[in-house]
Amino acid sequence: MLCCVRTHPLQRFRSPLSPGSRAGLGAALVLLGFISAVEAADGSGAHYLGLMAAAPVLAAVFATWRVVLGAGAAATCAAVAFAFSEPGVSLDTAASVAAIVVVTVLATVVAGVRQRQTEHIAELSKLASVAQQAVLRPLGPQVGTLAVAARYISSTATAEIGGDLYEAIDTPYGVRMIIGDVRGKGLDAVRLASIVLGSYRHVAHERADLRAVVSDLDRAVARSVGDEDFVTAAVVEERGGTLTIVNCGHPPPLLLRRGCVIPLEPPAPAPPLGFMPVVQPRVERLEPGDRLLLFTDGLGEARRDGEFFPTADRAWRLLGHGTVADGLASLETALVEWVYGRLDDDIALVLMEYAGPRSDATAAVPSWEVGATEG
Repeated sequence: MLCCVRTHPLQRFRSPLSPGSRAGLGAALVLLGFISAVEAADGSGAHYLGLMAAAPVLAAVFATWRVVLGAGAAATCAAVAFAFSEPGVSLDTAASVAAIVVVTVLATVVAGVRQRQTEHIAELSKLASVAQQAVLRPLGPQVGTLAVAARYISSTATAEIGGDLYEAIDTPYGVRMIIGDVRGKGLDAVRLASIVLGSYRHVAHERADLRAVVSDLDRAVARSVGDEDFVTAAVVEERGGTLTIVNCGHPPPLLLRRGCVIPLEPPAPAPPLGFMPVVQPRVERLEPGDRLLLFTDGLGEARRDGEFFPTADRAWRLLGHGTVADGLASLETALVEWVYGRLDDDIALVLMEYAGPRSDATAAVPSWEVGATEG
């Protein structure tokens, strides 16, 4: 009995050429064609064959080693054809053909080394992106009673990554958010950021007092870093329309209210995590429609021609429209345009909007006063 066999189309043996390889091959063939036309028009002997060695060199700038080898082979074949079209092969002609072969070998080796380095950088970039995505979970669009959005703007397209961090959690004590910035870059910074976030995701549910949360985070940082490492951070809590902020050496959040932008400076400065900060909470009563921008210092340091990005002046026009995700998209676009696409540091942004209390909301008592109230 014959069985029906499911067949599959043949897969391509080779993948299509990349844009770089196509550009390199095209440039090499155009140059080779031009030199061949000049050689054919001369007609008095092989005088320009040595110039064909430029074809594989030109291809090596953009193309893979296989394409470079193909361009060199084409140049060698063309040179040999012109050489044998003469009545006799001169020593200069033979030397020109040999030079093309040698240059082709060298150009192929160079292209191979460049290709391996490019693939290595691409792999590092991919690993860096995966590592950072594992640390920074997506936020929003709704956390508790708050509309929340977050964006991470990288300052570089290479594998170097920073230690900017953020998180928003709906806890028994209200919605709690953190934004922070680890000193330094690279995998060590990402490792410390993951430690801070891991500790925060635990203690945010366990500690009623934000000051206790900061103490726990400080101990986690101190156990994991050297004497000169630290983490700036701001921890924010929204509970029944009351906003509480504790700040550990971090840029103050911006409160957007009815067209005004209000920096929420702490009552007293405190050092970053890792230096045993003693924080004093700042408390604000929220109004429906209020928005709060949390950001890392890369935003404050963004500048062009020595002029810093006017965050406070433009914040309401950029962030006060549409959804919170729309606002962050507008801010990123304006920022990138301001610095001509060149940032000195990574930037983490979190924007939240308070719509108003829920119908079953409890009294607006900030968590750091819960113990005193219950007593």
